[in-house]
Amino acid sequence: MNTALVLAAALLLAWWIDRRFGEPRDAWHPVAWLGHTIMPLHRRLPTLAPRAALLAGTLAWWAVVGGVAALAWALQAALFMLPAWAAVPLLALALKPSFAWRMLRDEVAGVDAAFANGGLPAARQRLRSLCSRDVEQLDAREVRETAIETLAENLNDSFVAPLFWFCVAGLPGAWAWRAVNTLDAMWGYRGRWEWAGKWSARADDLLGWLPARLTAALLWRPSLGWAPLAREAARTPSPNGGWPMGAMALRLGVRLGKPGVYTLNDQGAEADTTALARALAFAGQAAGAALAVALLWLLLEFAWTA
Repeated sequence: MNTALVLAAALLLAWWIDRRFGEPRDAWHPVAWLGHTIMPLHRRLPTLAPRAALLAGTLAWWAVVGGVAALAWALQAALFMLPAWAAVPLLALALKPSFAWRMLRDEVAGVDAAFANGGLPAARQRLRSLCSRDVEQLDAREVRETAIETLAENLNDSFVAPLFWFCVAGLPGAWAWRAVNTLDAMWGYRGRWEWAGKWSARADDLLGWLPARLTAALLWRPSLGWAPLAREAARTPSPNGGWPMGAMALRLGVRLGKPGVYTLNDQGAEADTTALARALAFAGQAAGAALAVALLWLLLEFAWTA
């Protein structure tokens, strides 16, 4: 049984499962299990003195990410011992929770629909589940901008990056990335997490560096040139987030930004009532292209090893 061909078939089936069913309930979702498992660490780490917090946060990161990768490796090894007809669907079920394209698409589309059905207050309420910003002070333009930025950044974090690491290292790669990104979302902040979360934030930056730029390339058009995108990406504090967000801003021709922090494509138009729908269309095309590239990579690996 060729492992690359099994991985390709499992990825295609996992994509279909995501499109058809979306996310499993929390009771069945490995990310939720991970969150519950590390909650004692989550409560304890930020209470430590800076030096101890940095050391403990680093060791905790290695233990969590290493443990997740080891479990995924053991599961994948066991599945590869089965016949392909059994290994493919089981591997697809294990892979699916590592990425979440349908949920991201539906949540952003929900913000757009909320404007039509309940106006600005409803759109703000729907946006809460997508970002950590205080949405109560955002006007309609800022709500649209925030939703578009979240769509672009999470296209990388929730889809392209796990596919990239799946191609590199199979199921352990996809699930190691999901653990890395989850720890960054929980611990990678300044303030009380400045020291305990420093390693998590830096590791997420490092492991997401190439996928973020691949995501930007999938959203980009070669005719627009790479230099303008690089300039926009450099405007954000994040070494990675500005790439997909800048690509989306330039591709849409709209201005995006976080008040007091950065502005992308500052000569662009305001995000109007069509901007979210157009952003979803571009992101959908990029997601489909990412899937095609990942499958092509695995099939070329199969042809090389056959």
